Amino acid sequence: MNTAISRDGTRIAFDKVGQGPSLVLVAGAFSYRKFPGQVQLAGLLSEHFTVYNYDRRGRGDSGDTQPYAIEREIEDLQAMIEEAGGSANVWGLSSGAVLALQAAAKGLNITKLALHEPPFVVDAADRKPPENFLKHVSGLIAANRRAETIKYFMTQGMGAPSFVISLMRIMPGVWSRLMAVAHTLPYDAALLDGYMDGKPLPVSLWSAVTMPALVLEGTESPASLRHGAQALANVLPNAQLLSKKGLGHTKKLAAHLIAEELTAFFGPNGKGR
Repeated sequence: MNTAISRDGTRIAFDKVGQGPSLVLVAGAFSYRKFPGQVQLAGLLSEHFTVYNYDRRGRGDSGDTQPYAIEREIEDLQAMIEEAGGSANVWGLSSGAVLALQAAAKGLNITKLALHEPPFVVDAADRKPPENFLKHVSGLIAANRRAETIKYFMTQGMGAPSFVISLMRIMPGVWSRLMAVAHTLPYDAALLDGYMDGKPLPVSLWSAVTMPALVLEGTESPASLRHGAQALANVLPNAQLLSKKGLGHTKKLAAHLIAEELTAFFGPNGKGR
């Protein structure tokens, strides 16, 4: 394990593997650097890149200086880019994609940007979380009701059927990992706040994100995720959309497929497929 120090003094834990151009992985909700899918993806990418796989604040071995603010998470990513030599490619998944996108808009030195199914809801007809989603998630965690927070976030935020949570609860290894990071779910909800209301993305919102960008979506994913990915690819100045079966992130990550596509995009001739 390696550590970097963020601007506010928070220790950020990360693993560094491989050789080649720098690539920082930004996990989504519930995930962290030791999550099995994340470890597998980092290992596959390490054949071509120097991979920085880090724990977002509050997760794994990273610190959790309070109060939380999105700006602090952007500074955490900046600390990782500095560890990588001052510039890096960045892949973000789900809420991690939103974090990476906001960091790029703030001017972080990101060479190329891969945004994997950011959970924007841009169509009024698509399923949306409750209007008070962030407030309710934060309130549950403040009351230390972690199990209830997981269920609420997954069913009301991600649209998972209730029986999925019941199955997870009888899988000790899975449930314990979810419980360990449940207190960070308000951070993910904060990153998504205002982007899940069923409204179109403003064309000018990320006009400063001019580096080559790849937006990934699985053809098997829910319509809301697909609509959000397509809308983002349309508003970014220099983005392409990659739609492919197996790239959906709401089930087990297809690490081999993702690694193949990221290698094609981030590689020396990387214009993607």
